[in-house]
Amino acid sequence: MKETWSKEVGQGSRFRFGANWENFLALLDNSRIEQAKESVCSLLGLTDLTGKRFLDIGSGSGLFSLAARLLGAEVTSLDYDPDSVACTQRLRRSFRPEDAGWTVLRGSVLDETFMAGLGSFDIVYSWGVLHHTGSLHGAMDIAARSVAPGGLLALALYNHQPFFTPLHTRLKRLYAHSPTLGKRLIALAYALGVGSALFAADLLRGRNPLARHTGAGLPRGMNFWHDVVDWVGGYPFETITPDEVFRFHKARGFQLTELRTVGGKSGCNEFTFTRLALQRSEPCASS
Repeated sequence: MKETWSKEVGQGSRFRFGANWENFLALLDNSRIEQAKESVCSLLGLTDLTGKRFLDIGSGSGLFSLAARLLGAEVTSLDYDPDSVACTQRLRRSFRPEDAGWTVLRGSVLDETFMAGLGSFDIVYSWGVLHHTGSLHGAMDIAARSVAPGGLLALALYNHQPFFTPLHTRLKRLYAHSPTLGKRLIALAYALGVGSALFAADLLRGRNPLARHTGAGLPRGMNFWHDVVDWVGGYPFETITPDEVFRFHKARGFQLTELRTVGGKSGCNEFTFTRLALQRSEPCASS
């Protein structure tokens, strides 16, 4: 599968995340920014990032880089997608013009030389990104090296489902190889299916089904339609179990401090690790 991904990504099948997030920026308001700040604080277990060096790997729209900067961190935003870089730069110009404490770069987490040149960070944050690189384990390994001793590594990675993961992979590949109209139809069909299920679930629980589509309706300040396009289009695509993530980072001198799983369902599990000050030897090849 990795060889297939490498070939297809080289032929231009990689999803253009930035084009999707460029549209999302038109919806950005203070309530979404506050949600993003709360999300970062909750995941890290911190309420103030003043004086912290924060690396956002896969900055996308730039929303969470902005949240970290507003919380006081010195932020470096990194993305491979040029449209995502443009989105983050646009957000920086709008909210933090000429801010020397926020740097936006284009680069790949898989580029070891580039990543080493950035130095180490107190916080390395990558939400829903590394599983789209085409080399999940390689991306996790290089991202982990960017964390300073005693620093935090915050990740969100797609949960592995033995039955659904192959189906999701086929759907994403179909989207990647479809013309523009086909992409829109696939996203619309998925949105209607998921939207109907969520609508019914809200009714059964006595909730307002429309509330999740307002500015405060979705977690992390996100938007339903842009989330759908991001999910359906997100290719390359890999999944991993929480146990695998834990063992991988434990072997590299990290201690798990926070874990939020989706309970076997589809979605991202969230992890926060602390890099131990005393580093261990190189992990076994099987890790």
